[in-house]
Amino acid sequence: MAPFQPHRVVVLALDGLLPFELGIPQRIFGRAKDAEGRHLYEVVTCSIRPPGRVEAEADFSILVENGPEALATADTVVVPASYELGPVHDEGVLTDELAAALALIRPGTRLVSICTGGYVLAAAGYLDGRPATTHWASAEHFQRIFPKVRVDADVLFIDDGDVLTSAGVAAGIDLCIHIVRRDHGTAVANEVARRTVVPPHRDGGQAQYIQRPVPEPQLASTTAARAWALARLHEPIQLRDMAEQESMSVRTFTRRFREEAGISAGQWLTQQRVERARHLLESTDLPMDQIAQDAGFGTAQSMRQHLQTALGVTPTAYRRTFR
Repeated sequence: MAPFQPHRVVVLALDGLLPFELGIPQRIFGRAKDAEGRHLYEVVTCSIRPPGRVEAEADFSILVENGPEALATADTVVVPASYELGPVHDEGVLTDELAAALALIRPGTRLVSICTGGYVLAAAGYLDGRPATTHWASAEHFQRIFPKVRVDADVLFIDDGDVLTSAGVAAGIDLCIHIVRRDHGTAVANEVARRTVVPPHRDGGQAQYIQRPVPEPQLASTTAARAWALARLHEPIQLRDMAEQESMSVRTFTRRFREEAGISAGQWLTQQRVERARHLLESTDLPMDQIAQDAGFGTAQSMRQHLQTALGVTPTAYRRTFR
């Protein structure tokens, strides 16, 4: 048996970096462990220059101990946001120094961007013909500079297989947790989220921001309805049942739910049922019919269709991968 080898994540620190975004990969991937307590990822940070200081967007600089050669060792490269991308941002062109560093990345390496880090991937041609996202405030400019990219400004992140992009700030956390879930399953991802004190799952298709004003604090929210539904996922749940928990009309509840969650109540319920099914597939030996009932899908066929849509795999294949 081959010796255990953690997945190597190399984070590219560029001048003008945002410290929050730079720290996300270490915080998320660095917390992921297997059942034996072994770290599943090794996270290192590198610069495009020899080891030394990299200027942050804040009032301090960061000492980076690895040069661009670290990129050649990566299984995944993460490019966080920077406010000093120069011609990359203004013209969609890499500097010679950055181009030389990116050329060290091995073919097949997974590429990830957080916020405006997507400019770097796009300027290098990695996003040509692909769907991608970035911070909503930069989306129009991003599309103008990179017309070959299919920009979607309305989502938190996009998983296009070997290239993944996210919107700003907290969406980078969502994407990294999504990657952990994709690599190692729901149980590991949920434990990382719990230790980081963040929601374990926000779907990539959820809206980046709410165009309507956020409801005033004194107005009733939909929190109680969600808690009520989570305790009854195994039962049939109608929209009117959830609305009754908040003493709202269906119409008002529907509007309020979308304002607060960014998706419809029906979409949210399906997501929660998929998550319940994933957890049971990973952690139990229950038959498929029982899992389908416990997750609220009713039948194994219905569960199969929903998991195939959401994950691209059948329940049997998912269990085989993560058990």
